[in-house]
Amino acid sequence: MDFWATILVLLRRWYVALPAFLAAVATAFYSYSTIPVTYTTTAVLLLTAPPGGGTLPPDPDQPAPRVNPLLNFDHGLDVAASILISVMSTPDMVAEMGVTSEGPTSYAVTNGTNNLESLATGPLVFVEGEGQTPEEATRIARKAIDQVKEELDVRQRQVQAPEGTYITISEAVPPTTPGPQQGRKLRSAAAALGLGVIASLCASFAAESLSGPLRARLAGPLGRAGRRLRRRPPDGAGAGRPEQDPVPVSSGSSGASGSSGRTGS
Repeated sequence: MDFWATILVLLRRWYVALPAFLAAVATAFYSYSTIPVTYTTTAVLLLTAPPGGGTLPPDPDQPAPRVNPLLNFDHGLDVAASILISVMSTPDMVAEMGVTSEGPTSYAVTNGTNNLESLATGPLVFVEGEGQTPEEATRIARKAIDQVKEELDVRQRQVQAPEGTYITISEAVPPTTPGPQQGRKLRSAAAALGLGVIASLCASFAAESLSGPLRARLAGPLGRAGRRLRRRPPDGAGAGRPEQDPVPVSSGSSGASGSSGRTGS
């Protein structure tokens, strides 16, 4: 019932709904055409322990057995990955990387998900670079990867870890070929179109609500004037009727009637 009532209001107030809808379409087209296309590239970094493990043998003549780093994952690598993700996400690091809110490039260092509370999910660090051109996207991604490696070395030197036990970073997935991203353009156009449709409905219902009182206000003075005109006889309405002289009343008739009255008495 409400749906058909809305359709009827739009049909009655089409002269309000149609221009508002066309303005919404124009705004959506403008938003879609003005927002630039961005390109995104993604890389995956792998943290690995040294083949000899995280400890040095007490006797150099008896080295520790060498282990495949891809088979030697422990919770320490997850903690190191969490530290790197946290460091690369700070506002100071973003400013040091030369990224601003209005700049042409941006980057993100995550654990592969949008859940920032669960950082230590594995020894993987995901790096994403975004730019207005493929070259800018690749450049910012490479710069972020180099910064991650540098931060890992700084943290290991700060804790005075033996160089033989340093964690290493390798590119499990090098930066991919940047691809165009249309999501921002589509979201902006859809938001503009949705707001325009809502504005069109509001304008139509506002015109429908104001039409009744406005019609009554305009018809009030005209209606009273019309009623006054209907009550007033038109000019010349009694011209066709013959005028009748008033019947005179003679004094003799009145006196006769008075005398007859006295005689009877």
